[in-house]
Amino acid sequence: MAQNFYSNSQLPSDMSTAISRTAKPSSEFYSIFSEEEILGIINALEIRREIPLKYSYKGRGAKIWDDFYLKYLIPRWYRTSNVEIELLKANFNYFNENIKSGEKINVVDVGAGNSYPAKDFIQKLNKLDKINKYIALDISEELLDVSRNNFKKWFPQVDFISSPIDIENNSIPKKLFQNKADIEIENQAKIFLHLGVTIGNHQNRDRVFKNFRDSMEKNDFLVFTNEIGSNSTWNGNVRGGCKYHVEEIYGWVKNKIGIKSEDCELVRKYDLKTDSIVANMRFHHDYTINFSLTGIDKNIEISEGEEITIWRHHKYEISQLLQELERSELELIQYSTDKYKSHIMVICKVASN
Repeated sequence: MAQNFYSNSQLPSDMSTAISRTAKPSSEFYSIFSEEEILGIINALEIRREIPLKYSYKGRGAKIWDDFYLKYLIPRWYRTSNVEIELLKANFNYFNENIKSGEKINVVDVGAGNSYPAKDFIQKLNKLDKINKYIALDISEELLDVSRNNFKKWFPQVDFISSPIDIENNSIPKKLFQNKADIEIENQAKIFLHLGVTIGNHQNRDRVFKNFRDSMEKNDFLVFTNEIGSNSTWNGNVRGGCKYHVEEIYGWVKNKIGIKSEDCELVRKYDLKTDSIVANMRFHHDYTINFSLTGIDKNIEISEGEEITIWRHHKYEISQLLQELERSELELIQYSTDKYKSHIMVICKVASN
């Protein structure tokens, strides 16, 4: 580490001050993000020392996620199950029984990614002639392109709509639910999917739940998945997204922000303040990150030893989950867990009161 180097060197005291570096985001960085998103990144860095995970799905980050999913999460001959696909399968009868006879539904997939988790679910609805259209929403337009290509290949006859959205900052526009005649069918049920244990990655879960609540009508369902258990009991073993996806994100951030590999290291740990498992970039030197674009000129100063969060995940204990849903005026209808009791699928509706 840099500190040990200085303590073991015979440099004069006036030369042994901390080395400072300057990072300048690449031109690709500025092409990927809108001005609003760049300001969001700057604010997150300045206020809470974080580059929100949601931004890592844009640009080449879309391919990183798609490759990770196809390599580690999609069912294969040697890995015949996927937790989310199995949980959706286990809960399908509930939806089938609660959809009115002759009624078709809109499936609204928020954080759709490559749409693989919803594929079997859509296939079953389609066979029963119960799906009106599939609406793919994601912060990443590149991932929406992946979703569109996949979906049109799987279900060429099903109406597909996509739109970029940041569910942490926006509710879902009702115009997306309208049919081609610009008519929104009243009381037509919608199933909102928020899969990929994504709820545990958000920085502000309350705001996400409230945005879902504001997008829903009384007959709609919200379905989301997450890991369950105590975050603080994490044993330090990295697996799944915490290992493979994080490694790719770490490389992506260094490349796009302009930080040299030898100037930082990747640290995974439990963060008491956010009650989450986090992956952080720890700096070996003082660093200045210089954001410079028309209308933006901002320096973020990072001190040696400081850390920037690039990935987070929060597990739920049931009591806390109920509290968060209640605060957002959502009502838990039912939930189920996988056979290892490591993952949960939650089904909610708008609270009746």
